[in-house]
Amino acid sequence: MLYWKRQNGKRRLTLRGKEALAGYLFILPFLIGLLGLFLPMVVQSIRFSFSNLNVTSEGYTLSTAARHGFEHYLRALTIDPEFNRMLLGAIRDMFVNVPLIIIFSFFAANLLNQKFRGRTLARSIFFFPVLLSSGAILGLETSDLLLNSVNVAETGSDSIASFVNVAMLLREYTDLPIGIIEFLSNAVNGVYSIIIASGVQILIFLAGLQSISPSLYEASDIEGATAWENFWKITFPMISPLILVNSIYTIIDSFTSATNEMMTEIKTTIFTDIKYGFGSAMAWIYFICIAIILLVVGRMISKRVFYYDER
Repeated sequence: MLYWKRQNGKRRLTLRGKEALAGYLFILPFLIGLLGLFLPMVVQSIRFSFSNLNVTSEGYTLSTAARHGFEHYLRALTIDPEFNRMLLGAIRDMFVNVPLIIIFSFFAANLLNQKFRGRTLARSIFFFPVLLSSGAILGLETSDLLLNSVNVAETGSDSIASFVNVAMLLREYTDLPIGIIEFLSNAVNGVYSIIIASGVQILIFLAGLQSISPSLYEASDIEGATAWENFWKITFPMISPLILVNSIYTIIDSFTSATNEMMTEIKTTIFTDIKYGFGSAMAWIYFICIAIILLVVGRMISKRVFYYDER
């Protein structure tokens, strides 16, 4: 009865019912795509991972793989010499890049939220790398048309890297632990990739910053709080739900990036080597690892998220 009411002897939708109906209509295209297109392919992929596929003149036939269907999974985890290395490499790169992207995006959004001349242009410039990282541009960058320019750029970057080795300088002139030195050197060497991957996160953080009520800062200023205290007592807690959102988004983006070695290997195994069963098993192992990491990270961050209730 929350969604219907009786008026003039007729049943009519309440305001809550109209809002619910609008919500269902909004997600209807997604549900159609999920149930009609995506879900059947997921089921087919699971079948392939437990089967051997044989191409015939009439299409293909499936037969259960050895060891009760787990042959492809065991082969990927215990026999294939490259799978474990690439899987651990993808996880390592994620743990290195995600904190850097979140930190850079957060402070870039804080800078772009300030009032200064040319603010709109600056925001556009920070979002421009998202366009450069699109599939069409990435395909153009890897094509033969830009091969010479890429080689020139790589030669220049190699010469700079050989002239200034960040890790060597840190080891020589600081007493930092080896783990921190490697983290900082990877951050410096990956500045371009970090900026490229931060456009969407910056926009999300910027939208969150603009949604914070100015009255909170006004009350804080009256009480004599400093800008540093405002940041840690107001800005950071109010933006913490978006840190969770951006962390989940960045982890998924890192694991599914077009430049990810693991993704490239799975595509090559399935579409080039025509090993549908083995490639599907690799993909599902990869998916399970991503799901576990998302679950752990989501629970860890959600415990520290602050939700502001105006009621």
